[in-house]
Amino acid sequence: MKIQRISDFQHEFSFLSAQENLSSFYTRFLESDLGKIYVSIPWDSLVESLQIKEKPSGSKMLFSPRGRIALMLLKHYACCSDQKLIEQLNGNIDYQFFCDIHLGFNRLTNFKIVSQIRCELARKLDIDSIEKELFAHWKPYINNKDQVTVDATCYESEVRYPSPQKLLWEAVDWLYTQLKENCKAIGVKMIRSKYIKWKKRYIGFSKMRRKTKKKRQPLTRGLLHLLNKLLDFENLLRKNYELTYSVAYYRRVATIKKVLEQQQAYFKTGISPKNRIVSIAKDYLRPIVRGKEVKPVEFGAKVNKLQIDGINFIEHLSFNAFNEGTRLQSTVYKAQSLTKTKLKVLGADAIYATNKNRNFVTKHDIKTDFKRKGKLPKNHKDEKKLKALITKERATRLEGSFGKEKEYYHLKKIKAKTKATEKLWIFFGIHTANALEIGRRIQNSQVNLAA
Repeated sequence: MKIQRISDFQHEFSFLSAQENLSSFYTRFLESDLGKIYVSIPWDSLVESLQIKEKPSGSKMLFSPRGRIALMLLKHYACCSDQKLIEQLNGNIDYQFFCDIHLGFNRLTNFKIVSQIRCELARKLDIDSIEKELFAHWKPYINNKDQVTVDATCYESEVRYPSPQKLLWEAVDWLYTQLKENCKAIGVKMIRSKYIKWKKRYIGFSKMRRKTKKKRQPLTRGLLHLLNKLLDFENLLRKNYELTYSVAYYRRVATIKKVLEQQQAYFKTGISPKNRIVSIAKDYLRPIVRGKEVKPVEFGAKVNKLQIDGINFIEHLSFNAFNEGTRLQSTVYKAQSLTKTKLKVLGADAIYATNKNRNFVTKHDIKTDFKRKGKLPKNHKDEKKLKALITKERATRLEGSFGKEKEYYHLKKIKAKTKATEKLWIFFGIHTANALEIGRRIQNSQVNLAA
């Protein structure tokens, strides 16, 4: 059909005036990249695994069980905020087909529905069981099931760099605001704390280009003293007055107490505390030392991933730092549980090449690209070529997929607010990329069959 300008039309028209128009739009949708993702997803088994059900009584939710999963995939495909996603959904017929919803001339205005669905799915997410369902559906389009590459990466959370001064000021500011509201509610005079003075000093400090030790130390000492004073007053109010607090309030106060304890020890000794808290809002985050030249420390979830024929799966996800070298055996077992095939080739970098792992792969007759110890065997030239091929596969395909997911599937900075929703965010980002790759393979196989 010829493309025309709307301004050239001299009569009224409707995009979806007839059933045949709807079917032609749907056919066009299936030809797009989004349609390839739609074809590759096992919707019914995912709905069953996530235990999403319609309400037995009352008004139905706007999105169907399938539509709720689709909305999460669509967010990572569109790579935009929740508000922008709803705006795009209102005006894009392809997005509506994907999410199993037809808006017609109506518009969605409540963009918080995306967050509500994310929280609902996060409570029911079981990564291992869902990945088994996905692999079972994608199995015909995955080759070389006995060959696996493995590596770890960090998916960073959106959090400011946690210097001691920033962290202490955030704790002071939040606690002071809460205490002021509580004192107003019960009619008690607020404690004298020189909060305004320290606020001005912190703002002045934050504007400094060079924050020298001479400037940092007195500010840190003053904030530690002020925070300790506010916490004592908060404890006094809680003992003497009956106030109802939310679970989130108790958790935040407990986090602030731990921050004070850690920062006091760090100020005195200069030794970074174990399990260091870097954000009072995200108390589960820990520093992940990566040793990179540009970014030596990252703050987010560390994920050990395995790749089978270009398709990635999560072997282990943790917000605490861990040595990925200890995860090689569990990676082998997970790969074999997915593929139901004995592993023959494994690509991994030098950190995985411990003596324990070397003994394990030798015992199970698994070829690796680990640098050989001791004398070279007679066939060392052929072995070297095999190792080079395995290393190239890992360095290009697997490590390349890390950058692709972060740049094009909304995993560069994760903006979720809780631990559970961050895990869901990472899961859907990785498998949106997988689904598009599988969808393209499905289309290619259909073209080859037709030819």
